[in-house]
Parts: sequence; C-alpha cells; structure tokens
Amino acid sequence: MAHGIYKEHGIVTYNRGKRQSDSAFIVNEIPLTVYLNDNELATLICSPGGHNELAAGFLLSEGLVRDPSDIREITFNEEDGLLWVETNRPVPEAENFLRRQIASCCGKGRALLYFVNDARQLEPVQSTYQFTAPDILRLIGLLEESSASFRLTGGVHSAALADKNGLLVMHEDIGRHNAVDKVMGYAFLKRINTNDKCLLLSGRVSSEILIKAARTGLPLVVSRSAPTFLAVDLADQYNLTLVGFARGERLSVYSHEERIAM
Repeated sequence: MAHGIYKEHGIVTYNRGKRQSDSAFIVNEIPLTVYLNDNELATLICSPGGHNELAAGFLLSEGLVRDPSDIREITFNEEDGLLWVETNRPVPEAENFLRRQIASCCGKGRALLYFVNDARQLEPVQSTYQFTAPDILRLIGLLEESSASFRLTGGVHSAALADKNGLLVMHEDIGRHNAVDKVMGYAFLKRINTNDKCLLLSGRVSSEILIKAARTGLPLVVSRSAPTFLAVDLADQYNLTLVGFARGERLSVYSHEERIAM
C-alpha cells in the first residue's frame, strides 16, 4: 500500500526477547528543485504533495514575491521533481536570498534578523483580533486529530491555518518549514485575509517560522511545543502573539497576551 506522504515497508521487530516480522508506515521524501524565471533557486527536500503551495510559500517567506499577482505561472514536472515559477516582474533579490545574518540592533542589546530581502519589508502586525483560550485549545486539538500521517509514521510535522471556527487548510511534511510554507502558500495564492487567523504548529517555533508568520500579518502563532528565545524576542518586536505548549487544557503565552481572552 502506498500513499503520497508515506509507504508501507516490511520490518523486523525485537520486543522483550521476541523477534518477529512486521510492517511499518515510513515517511516519503523527495527533492524538489525550484526554478525562478528559468534560474535554479533551491532544492527543497519535502514530502510529496502541495508543490505549488510550497513553492509560493517559500518565495513569499524569502521576500521574492509580495502579491499573488507577482506569479504568472507555476509548472511542475513530477517525474523529474522540477518546478518552474514565472513572475510578472524581475526578481533581482533572488541573487541574495540566502544571505542571512543575525546582528545586534543598534547597540540596544536585543537580537534582530537582518534579512537582505526582509529588513525593508517586515512591519509589526497590526491586527487587534482576539482569540479565547478555549478556542486555541480546541483548534490545536483539531490539528492533532487531523495529523493522520504523524500517527501512522511519527515522522512528519503538521501546520494549519485556522480561524476561531476551525481549520482552513492543513499540511503535513517531513520539514517544519515546508509544512508552514505549504499552508502560507495556499493562503497567499487564495488571497485569504490573515489578520483574524492563527498558525497552528505541531513542532518547535523557530525564529524563521516566526518571520514567516509576521510577513503575512498573522496575529497569532500556536504550537504544541516550545519556542526559541529568538522567536519570542521577534514576536515581541513584531507585535505577534506567541503561544507554546498548547496541550489538553493548558497553554503558555510568551508575547502580547492582550490578544488572548482567558
């Protein structure tokens, strides 16, 4: 039996002195080489599926596109794992998109990410939308319930975009960043307004994931796991509410608690 994200494979188990033949579901991974205007940009190691959304979300998170109208066409060659994105304008920033640095902020003693393509684009999130704590816990529960591939394989991360009524789109991928990019790419291509939405995550919230959320104007990031300190610092700086360890009936708010109605 085969599935896009996983495949079944024979294994041998050893348990309490007993050896036996069994089978297991194992996550699949593929290389996806992205071309931007006929120039090779990057090869992403990802789970199958959602390739157009992944490419759009990746370009958005790297600051290489800003509006869905920037993208003229996306073409995917599944057999060779090649994807071409054609834009309606030149993208000179593509030459520098991998050059990222962390520097001190004007001697103020706090961390700031100077992305060559991001520094002039990122602005504090303006949304004043509020979520209730029970809503957040219900939504993270829905993410867990929807993570079928994780329950089978234990080898993927989950991400979803949600409003207070439920999940709008959800993806699982071997990479945390890929799962987020697929979700963000879907919202980007569908022109979904994000100022009353939240990003739900199964795994750790790193600074790069926080930057992805800030770029799209999302007011709330919720994870079942922990954030890094730099992610917390950036969330505070960019006016984004960050919630971690959302499990069962508990959650921890790390920044801008005014958006959480307890």
